[in-house]
Amino acid sequence: MADIIKLVTSESVTEGHPDKVCDQIADAILDELLAQDKNARSAVEVCATTGLVFVMGEVTAEAYVDVQGVARRVVNDIGYNRGKIGFDADNLAVMVALDEQSSDIALGVDHDGAGDQGMMFGYASNETAEYMPLSISLAHKLTKRLTDVRKSGMVDYLRPDGKSQVTVEYVNGKVNRIDNVVISTQHNDNVSMEELKNFIIENVIKYVIPANLLDDKTVFYVNPTGRFVIGGPKGDTGLTGRKIIVDTYGGVAHHGGGAFSGKDPTKVDRSAAYMARYIAKNVVAAGMADKCEVSLSYAIGVAKPTSIGVNTFGTNKIAEEKIQKAIEENFNLTPKGIIDTFDLRRPIYRATSNYGHFGRDGFPWEKLDKVEVLKKYC
Repeated sequence: MADIIKLVTSESVTEGHPDKVCDQIADAILDELLAQDKNARSAVEVCATTGLVFVMGEVTAEAYVDVQGVARRVVNDIGYNRGKIGFDADNLAVMVALDEQSSDIALGVDHDGAGDQGMMFGYASNETAEYMPLSISLAHKLTKRLTDVRKSGMVDYLRPDGKSQVTVEYVNGKVNRIDNVVISTQHNDNVSMEELKNFIIENVIKYVIPANLLDDKTVFYVNPTGRFVIGGPKGDTGLTGRKIIVDTYGGVAHHGGGAFSGKDPTKVDRSAAYMARYIAKNVVAAGMADKCEVSLSYAIGVAKPTSIGVNTFGTNKIAEEKIQKAIEENFNLTPKGIIDTFDLRRPIYRATSNYGHFGRDGFPWEKLDKVEVLKKYC
């Protein structure tokens, strides 16, 4: 029987990507609100273009936030701090249009119901140590490395905007090799493409990707257009919530209808997606399945989910019905229960807005503290 060969591709972007600039500003504002008022409600959206950041949305909180100051601080931290780059923290116009949350929406949330309807998904796979798909795991590590070498001063020609893309080849469902890698990085006018390409291959790609996954057929694409001087919000308008697949599982698993950044934890778009990931990761770590996707859905103002779903893609070791029963018996899936489980009313959100919300140490939804309980169902 012939081998079944499948290619899976995922992408990531650096913190200087225009959409990620916006995500970081939105989550930095949320952190400032929660630092002053743990019950703050926030649905902040950000748009960025040449010389301008526009902050809009709804906020209800007993707090004062210098929104302009937060936006400029984030932009400066990223590395947009010189006019020559085309987007400069010191010469940035910040427009603000924030209103209070709708009292109609608040009626449901005030009684511990969901802040909106919708469906959320969480996923885990045992193909990596962090229980993430290999393609998105490597893509994030590449963009993080790209940022690290820039900020370390290893070279002086890299600029904040950048992207990665990784295509993994599977044979009969198992990781076989890396088929191709794409890195696009903003740079100054002075570096030659040959120097840039050699540096990226040796100090970013080969630094991150295990040598046993690369072979003489692996293709490296570095700045395929040959030039990437104009970047960031000067090169392309940025917007919050436009990198939702980068934020989650790289296209390997489903994504619900909502984005994350700028939203407080009463928004199940965010908090229930964190819970679904927590459940899926613990299910896989407990040996119930090699892969697991958990789906949750909610109705506005209603505390309990309207549906719970489990898909193990045929890798389950026990019946999926038994896995679902274990989930229902051991996880509090109400919005209040999720908030309490992860202690979400605190300023932890800006750290999530780069390099993925999942598969990284330090976030409470990445804990494996339900493994022993779930093993009993096996």
